[in-house]
Amino acid sequence: MKAIRLVEWEQPPVLTDVEVPEPGPGEVLLRVGAAGLCHSDLHVMEWPEGTLPYDLPFTLGHEDAGWVATVGPGVTQYRADDPVVVYGPWGCGCCRTCARGEENICEQATARRAHGGGLGRNGGLAEFLLVPSERLLVPVGDLNPVVAAPLTDAALTPYHVIKRALPKLVPGSTAVVIGVGGLGHVAVQVLRALSVTRIIAIDRRPEALELATRAGADVAVTAGEGARDDVLAETPGRRGTNAVFDFVGVDDTLQLAAAVAAVGADVMVVGVSGGTYPMSFGGSPLEASVTIPNWGTRSELLEVVALARGGHLSIEIEQIGLEDVLAGYERLHRGEVVGRAVAVP
Repeated sequence: MKAIRLVEWEQPPVLTDVEVPEPGPGEVLLRVGAAGLCHSDLHVMEWPEGTLPYDLPFTLGHEDAGWVATVGPGVTQYRADDPVVVYGPWGCGCCRTCARGEENICEQATARRAHGGGLGRNGGLAEFLLVPSERLLVPVGDLNPVVAAPLTDAALTPYHVIKRALPKLVPGSTAVVIGVGGLGHVAVQVLRALSVTRIIAIDRRPEALELATRAGADVAVTAGEGARDDVLAETPGRRGTNAVFDFVGVDDTLQLAAAVAAVGADVMVVGVSGGTYPMSFGGSPLEASVTIPNWGTRSELLEVVALARGGHLSIEIEQIGLEDVLAGYERLHRGEVVGRAVAVP
């Protein structure tokens, strides 16, 4: 089968042929219907050896959907042709956090030298994907796999962080979304579905701001000089916003997040671009809570799928072939992808 494989650190992946895996006890072989291209894939490719506890080579792709092809001995909940998405964080299933359903922060992830399919283990940018346990699958009913695949990260991650901030998002509150890309435009929709907060979206690209408005943002602000004042002008008494969701994570956006956050605000640093938040007395609002979240829980993925099936999420998708993935990553790196690029084998 064809697969997009990372074979060398700090180098682009390659499209190559690999054997179709056979499911062992408890495992499920998935016929991939679609796999999303995520900005975090770029960091995996670019970071030097030793940054991540992964062994090469492995197949990329951690946003995956498709149909059950075959199952291994002991699998009882799924059968051939069942439509599913794959829960991305593959924890040990046994530690304290996994026992709470929080495989996204599995205590054994580093020791296991992987965080999931496409992140240390073979992912879904291929024709077939071997999933190590049926507990990692979520039924999607009649959802198209192209629509369903991005739910596992592009929707799950913002859903996870927004749920944490919901106590702050009361009537009369404001929330800021920095970076209206694959995750950010879904964050706007999740905020609209779960709260009545006033939503302010920030991006440097006009087409991204248009997408934010279509997704339900009340205000679209162009990033750069003047963005701080533009945001504060949209908050009651210019006191700042009650929650900030930074889906970029560079120095400039994190400084902006601190500058527009109100006293006691929640600041969620979702982007992994290596920026530094100004955590100092006077540099960050008093009693602001700064969190670096990671993905989401399996139960939250069930809720995300329910939102999508109920018509509350509409992800902007650009469909590409497996042979176009390498060029797709280049365009993603240049900021030319609006919404989510999704590969269909």
